[in-house]
Amino acid sequence: MAEANTAKKSKNPFKAIAKYFREAKSEMKKVVWPSRKQVVNNTLVVIAAVLIIGIIIWILDAIFQFGIFQFIK
Repeated sequence: MAEANTAKKSKNPFKAIAKYFREAKSEMKKVVWPSRKQVVNNTLVVIAAVLIIGIIIWILDAIFQFGIFQFIK
């Protein structure tokens, strides 16, 4: 039984490839793309979050560095 299914699927690989692209095209038609305003807003939120987290890490690094230098002295 498994051999019959394998033989069927391997007859014409080009049909499988064509089917894949047809299905991908139909799925892409269903996608709801964000507006330019949403993309800009989300980008700004990500940049702000990265900056805030970067500053927090920088401050913690400075505090730990000061503490280690005090410990070594």
